Amino acid sequence: MVHISRICFRKYGNFVDNLRLYVRGGTGGMALPRLGGHGGNGGNVWVVATKNTTLKKIKDKYPLKRFVGGSGANSSVRALKGDKGKDEEILAPVGITVTADDGRILGELNAEGDRVLVAKGGSGGTPYSSFEPKKGQVKHIRLDLKLIADLGLVGFPNAGKSSLLTALSNATPQIANYAFTTLRPEIGKVAYPDYKQISIADLPGLIEGAHLNRGMGHKFLKHVERTKHLLFVVDVGGFQLASKTPFRSAFEAVQLLTKELELYKEELVSKPALLVVNKMDLPEAEDKLEELKEQLQNPEEFTDLLPDDMIPKSFITFRHVVPISALNGFGVDHLKSCIRLSLDEYAAMETSAMHQEKLQALRQQSHECFRNEDKISLSSGVGRTQ
Repeated sequence: MVHISRICFRKYGNFVDNLRLYVRGGTGGMALPRLGGHGGNGGNVWVVATKNTTLKKIKDKYPLKRFVGGSGANSSVRALKGDKGKDEEILAPVGITVTADDGRILGELNAEGDRVLVAKGGSGGTPYSSFEPKKGQVKHIRLDLKLIADLGLVGFPNAGKSSLLTALSNATPQIANYAFTTLRPEIGKVAYPDYKQISIADLPGLIEGAHLNRGMGHKFLKHVERTKHLLFVVDVGGFQLASKTPFRSAFEAVQLLTKELELYKEELVSKPALLVVNKMDLPEAEDKLEELKEQLQNPEEFTDLLPDDMIPKSFITFRHVVPISALNGFGVDHLKSCIRLSLDEYAAMETSAMHQEKLQALRQQSHECFRNEDKISLSSGVGRTQ
């Protein structure tokens, strides 16, 4: 049996995915001019990835959002070399991108234990600095969380993403018949019989214009960046956000979702993707599914269905197209198998590519060694002739 656990955030207001902090490196210690002593350097400020923490916890624990490295110790008769100030560590969750206020990326925390230096401590006083210590770096930084998951659910509101995650996880999130059911990120963890775990992120629904930050906009799209695969979810019967917005067929929904991802960040559409066609319990679902499959085989022939500015530059070829009914469970077990197969195939390709890269590097090193040996031999031969 497949065992699933779920992590969720009860209220969207309680979920913090970005935080601005003040950081300052410690001031260096004073030197001792008459004996030529050196003051200790100020402590650095680091952001360190750790488990069991969130940006919300940082915000609650440190309401002033100020982090300062310790001051370096002064030089003295007993200790001519002052001790370094204590480093300050900001414990943050995995999946953080650390940026400066100007948008410059300072580093990323992709695994537990990763660390980014955000403010360097000032140097202690020395004879070379006229015995004057320096102050540490001062800046504002931003911690931006991008959820890391094996799969990210991509779909317009009411496509059934929450229902799908419920069917996969046997959980009972709030599901209702209105557009924006999902107002908070949720992650389901699927544990297979061989103990393999796969994480699936259900994120706030997209709408047309999400790349312009409409609806949940960038709050959703940025979380797609770190998922390994995309799991598109569409309603087999089509979708209409409101009475004043146009009706979109399942095919149109797929291409509009593709275009929204492409406009936000073009490389997103190169991720491996699966397509889930939901609500197969509806009347005429089989006929509509066949029509969708035909359209996906030759999408260029049906671009007249789309607004000119919403035709994707490139069409996604889905690894699997899986019809399901999240309501009655039809096709869900098959979907779990397809997800696992796709991720395993991708992992095997990554491993093979890594081996090829290492082999190529070894060949290059070997080639360089032979070239160097030839140069040495040639040089030695010339010396003997003379």
